[in-house]
Amino acid sequence: MSVFLRRTSGAVIAYAIASQSAWADLSADQVWADWKAYLGGMGYEVSGTESRSGNTLTISGMSMTMQIPDAEGALAVTLPEMSLTDQGDGTVRIVLPEEFPINFVVTPEGEDAVKGTVNYLNRNMSMVVSGAPEDMTYAYSADQVTVSLAALEAEGEAMPEGAITASMDITGVAGTSQMKIGAMRDMVQSFTADGLSYALSFDDPESDDEGTFNGAMSGITYAGSGTIPTEFDAANFSNMLKSGFAFDGTLSYTAGNGSMNGTGDGETFAFSSKSQGGDFRIGMDSSHVVYDLTSNRAEISMTTQELPFPVDLAMAKSGFKLDIPVQAGDAPQPFGLGLNLTDFTMSDMIWGMFDPVGALPRDPATIALDLTGTAKVLVDFLDPTVAETLEATGAAPGELNTLQINQLLVSMVGAKLTGTGAFEFDNSDLESFDGMPAPSGVANLTLVGANALIDKLIAMGFVSDQDAMGARMMMGMLAVPGDAPDTLNSTIEINKQGHIMANGQRIK
Repeated sequence: MSVFLRRTSGAVIAYAIASQSAWADLSADQVWADWKAYLGGMGYEVSGTESRSGNTLTISGMSMTMQIPDAEGALAVTLPEMSLTDQGDGTVRIVLPEEFPINFVVTPEGEDAVKGTVNYLNRNMSMVVSGAPEDMTYAYSADQVTVSLAALEAEGEAMPEGAITASMDITGVAGTSQMKIGAMRDMVQSFTADGLSYALSFDDPESDDEGTFNGAMSGITYAGSGTIPTEFDAANFSNMLKSGFAFDGTLSYTAGNGSMNGTGDGETFAFSSKSQGGDFRIGMDSSHVVYDLTSNRAEISMTTQELPFPVDLAMAKSGFKLDIPVQAGDAPQPFGLGLNLTDFTMSDMIWGMFDPVGALPRDPATIALDLTGTAKVLVDFLDPTVAETLEATGAAPGELNTLQINQLLVSMVGAKLTGTGAFEFDNSDLESFDGMPAPSGVANLTLVGANALIDKLIAMGFVSDQDAMGARMMMGMLAVPGDAPDTLNSTIEINKQGHIMANGQRIK
């Protein structure tokens, strides 16, 4: 499935992404020639019997095969027939079979080959190409597109019926894509879909382990752009980026849900979730890779045999962002890391496990972190060979140069910690801070409600009077009282000599 999604969608399905305007003549032969050039550049071997009848070019017995590097297997897509028709207005209509198989063979190192077949099904698909040979645009739509696992063979034996099932279904698909062809292929894409659903189940014939996984999204929109080299190795991520491959796309949805349940190691489990939409962005080029995920109004419920009640959680918003440099070089490069969990709540049954009398405030909790900085990338850690060496030696792939704390927020059980800061790191000094590059800079922190929280924890029996006294003495050393009640402010400074000062007083 993952091989299919990564490579075949960049071939058969990615070609089903195009635009509407027809401002220049385009022939079926030109479209077919570009398919062969595009697929060949991705590493596919393309074959088929060409025949023409009137204004229609038909490709019979079309086959696309790709060998997975290092003898790990192969991928093959077979289309019994595909037709490309000149419509007389400078556009070409493409008709694919309603259903066709995708066969794969994967050979993990030291293990027997895993073989399988995935069926691709489309209902009422329309695909029209317009433009010119060097600037093609596609417009497409389909009532339904379904990908499902049809057969799987492992260790030379076919999986028993019902041992594993998997399918993904997309409905109400419509989209456009423009593909400008020169030294590179520049693509601008967008599509919408009414909904997407998936289902996976397994039943291990040799044990009691079994499970089902289901999910759906609705109101799907996508917009993205990218650059594709005329030739590249899709199996080598590092070389692919170095050759000029670039991509930036965002998938959004208005609502989603998922569930899973089953038995593992003799214990049953269940999980369900739902949300009021979110976004998922992926961007990559030769300099960096970006992941940015957000979810709105998420609710989660879990049950296990270890707990006599369900675990119910909710949050108004959650998100994660990572922006990391990937190009090795001598100059520092920017990076970013973000995390937020806004208005997090949990059920009273969970609170009751450690706070049965409600001594602690149960206001929604929020955690937010926003970091940026610069780092030097020492090696090409995306290269599989380099990654193996790093894992074997424990060597660091880079050096941290600067770190900016744009936001630090932890608000829960009546207390709130906020802060900002900026630091530089001396990678030539690994002794002053026990193997860590020596930092220098300033952090400003504010803590509200700490003493009230300590009093509550003492009353609950979680903290002893002696421990509380030690905590308060530590806060007294590191912070000074603020203007508001039960507020502490702290300025922590580390200078280039390795001295640490809190509010002007040296503590190290």
